[in-house]
Amino acid sequence: MCYIIVGKTDLRGVFRMAGHSKWKNIQRRKNAQDAKKGKVFQKLAKEIYVAAKRGLPDPDANPALRLVVEKAKAANMPNDNIKRAIEKARGNQNGENYEEIVYEGYGPGGVAIMVTCLTDNKNRTASNVRMAFSKNGGNLGETGCVSYLFDRKGYLVIEREDLNLDEDDMLLQAIEAGAEEMETSEEAFEIYTDPENFMEVKENLEKAGFAFATAEITMVPQTYTALDDEQSAKMEKLLDMLEDNDDVQEIYHNYQEA
Repeated sequence: MCYIIVGKTDLRGVFRMAGHSKWKNIQRRKNAQDAKKGKVFQKLAKEIYVAAKRGLPDPDANPALRLVVEKAKAANMPNDNIKRAIEKARGNQNGENYEEIVYEGYGPGGVAIMVTCLTDNKNRTASNVRMAFSKNGGNLGETGCVSYLFDRKGYLVIEREDLNLDEDDMLLQAIEAGAEEMETSEEAFEIYTDPENFMEVKENLEKAGFAFATAEITMVPQTYTALDDEQSAKMEKLLDMLEDNDDVQEIYHNYQEA
């Protein structure tokens, strides 16, 4: 169940999107990626490197880097790998220069897709992303063609396993922390924030003793698109092909996964 938090004294807001738990989709794809740990770590190392290069190479003094390091640890990336990526950024002043590019397009059945890449070769990346779309019933579009269908949000997941806290108590904690919205399921509490307040909400909940299965700034679809079996098979192949691309860091879509 989902609640919009509209005021400090409100316990329950309005129902928004039943059955569209972002966490369930994340878990499903994470389980499918368990055999690809090396590739996942490689992408995380690139993300750590870029965050460290853009700010100070110290997680305590660089919130963006701290968030990526926490993300890497949640993915069970070895500490030595994390340290190497930071040290590489610290000592490499004239080495790799990655550019962030966001591609937008449509998948099978008109599913809206955004693909965030970090690349040192735009031509290679554009060609590979375009091929993934065209081979699987989709097509790339112009910048802005689907981004308006997504909202940029802070996203925090607290798993309910071994957590002696009911829904109303967690909602009170989210309100006090400054969250905008909370969605609940049997597995987890999913908390959404304004991106500008994300770190504040996260730190407030950490002070209250909560740990996170996921903590990130993400793109949340406003609506979802259901596909038939044939379209779903193509969509899964498209997602797999994009995820196998070393330049692709994040994929956002409004595909209503089964």
